[in-house]
Amino acid sequence: MEMKLYEFRYKYQLFAKTEKITQEQFAEKMNVTRQTVSRWESDEITPELSKLVDMSELFACKLDALVKEELSVQKEIYSSIQIKRISAFKMASYVMISPNPESDVMGYMERWAANSGLKSAVSQVKCIGWDFPFVSQEQQNRFGMHGYVAACIIPEGFETDYPGVQYSENMEADYAVITIKEPFVQPFETIPNAYKLIMEYLQANNFKEKQQDNIISCFEYEYTKDEVNYMDVFVHVDGVTKVGAFSEFN
Repeated sequence: MEMKLYEFRYKYQLFAKTEKITQEQFAEKMNVTRQTVSRWESDEITPELSKLVDMSELFACKLDALVKEELSVQKEIYSSIQIKRISAFKMASYVMISPNPESDVMGYMERWAANSGLKSAVSQVKCIGWDFPFVSQEQQNRFGMHGYVAACIIPEGFETDYPGVQYSENMEADYAVITIKEPFVQPFETIPNAYKLIMEYLQANNFKEKQQDNIISCFEYEYTKDEVNYMDVFVHVDGVTKVGAFSEFN
């Protein structure tokens, strides 16, 4: 489901010729770098939706003149990307390496939540997850294994030292967040593409992905609303000057 520019080159060249502006001046109007515009022209990256809307207004054309029909499908699956400040939260986590670690470790944490009393203490147990990268080549190639970490968020006021997990705290941090609707319909396409959209967004807006101790670099949060399944994907960012919201995760 790759979104490609349709008439961008033609519209951009016509606009630049008519308005007599350089690539650098166009980049300033779009609030991006000149390198980003160059990468748009070469189809190396795709502008986020808000930039496409700005382009359509600048070029005085309809949005669908810039992109293929896949855009409407993509809009149904993915939300717009926001920068959110996530307050610090405590968690209990466990890692598994297996052929199906996501379901295995989530099942483990569900049992832990029940045994620790967390499940009976809150209306809904919130669990997040992320890939565990420290898997050997033999485990991957010979046995088809990979790793995944699941963590239950421990709300303020709940105390437990029930064994079988690692207790830690994720410090307050800024994240780029995108929501996927029905992520498991085509999970091997929709979920990786969500990360791709975030990385393109960060590049286009001069943000940086950041790894830091005591802060999860990226994670996923699954939930159901009005009988529809959703997944929020979070990627920790640096260079953030303003955020769209302040969110608590506990």
